[in-house]
Amino acid sequence: MASYNGVPVPTDGTAITFSNGKLNIPDNPIIPFIEGDGTGRDIWKASVRVFDAAVAKAYGGTRRIVWYEVFAGEKAYANFQNWLPDETVDAIRQFRVAIKGPLTTPVGGGIRSLNVTLRQVLDLYGCIRPVKYYQGVPSPVKNPERMNIVIFRENTEDVYAGIEWKQGTDDQKKLLDFLNDVMLAGTKKRIRHDSGIGIKPISITGTKRLVRMAIEFALKEGRKSVTIVHKGNIQKFTEGAFREWGYELATQEFRDKVVTERESWILDNKDKDASLTDEANAALIEPGLEYAAPAFQQSVVAEVKDVLAKIYATHGNGAWKSKLMINDRIADSVFQQVVTRADEYSVLATSNLNGDYLSDACAAQVGGLGIAPGANIGSEHAIFEATHGTAPKYADKDVINPGSVILSGVMMLEFMGWKEAAKLIEDGMEKTILQKKVTYDFERMMPGAAKLKTSEFANAIIDNM
Repeated sequence: MASYNGVPVPTDGTAITFSNGKLNIPDNPIIPFIEGDGTGRDIWKASVRVFDAAVAKAYGGTRRIVWYEVFAGEKAYANFQNWLPDETVDAIRQFRVAIKGPLTTPVGGGIRSLNVTLRQVLDLYGCIRPVKYYQGVPSPVKNPERMNIVIFRENTEDVYAGIEWKQGTDDQKKLLDFLNDVMLAGTKKRIRHDSGIGIKPISITGTKRLVRMAIEFALKEGRKSVTIVHKGNIQKFTEGAFREWGYELATQEFRDKVVTERESWILDNKDKDASLTDEANAALIEPGLEYAAPAFQQSVVAEVKDVLAKIYATHGNGAWKSKLMINDRIADSVFQQVVTRADEYSVLATSNLNGDYLSDACAAQVGGLGIAPGANIGSEHAIFEATHGTAPKYADKDVINPGSVILSGVMMLEFMGWKEAAKLIEDGMEKTILQKKVTYDFERMMPGAAKLKTSEFANAIIDNM
């Protein structure tokens, strides 16, 4: 199309294309942007200057981004009486890579989350949240430098699917009667009649493509492990299935490159004692096995036999130590472990709700959401975004930390293969923070710091490139 929402498509840019399973990035890509609501206006003005300066410095004019504004949130509603115009989605679909500031979502009614809608409409199934420490950033923990985790959060399912029925409605009563009278008949379980009801779908498709994305990233970046995070001890057929399908994907599609934690125990036991029997090995990986039911004992011995028969030739004699480790952890356990021993984790693959909580809990240790970047990536499209809210009371005051959008732009540049520009920005921001030139959110926690405006912080980053 020649225009979207009445805004002509730039004639001096080229659309990103998709072929042979990958995006093709021209030297002058058209990148749609949504400036965002509230403080988004100040943040975008600062961030885009940083992006343009980095690209210009890195490539000496041979590459540049051609920005194209599209609309969502308050600005879209003011102009088109629509919070998310179809043509905005169409533009992102055509140009494939976009970046956005924070968008408003009224609490308690009205529109649903625009962020969630964009993820679902464009099938951006992976929410990627890298969380690492930049020197000089104030932190509430003693050793924030231990944090260097990338969270891959499933982005389209779970309780975020938006399948809900309000208490007191006819549809709620209809569903409640069916659940209580049919599905729960003959049990002692009942759902109270004054309940709102939501559905939590977790599928094989959604799980496996998310875990695949996490493993591919870990292998490409030389990460040490991928941890499947779940609450499968309670929600066995959703969260527990997420765990099972994740392991299944890992061992079926990446067999020569990965080892599961449990397999590593079996292999290590055999490495240490070649004469070890399968029964003795089973007893080592399951303490107290002798007290278990005979059927369970037999299943563990069979597991040991199967692992040794299938992968000892390729993974034994210490070879497993060079493989990508696939393990799993209960969600509530991970919450305390990312505080007490974050350096034991590298890549986390999570269901939607767990990933939402964990991302923010990790970000709090390394500067908060003000500098927490995020991306929503699918098979053919990607949107990079600020992870914080709109903070409307600070709008147009030029005071907010633009770090979240700036570092999301770093992710976007890396995604495009423009790593030199990405590194200039990242290094420039870290140097600026080390100089104690920061916005108010950091200044109040850093003795001797100079408080900069949003625009001044961007200037300092550019000067430090």
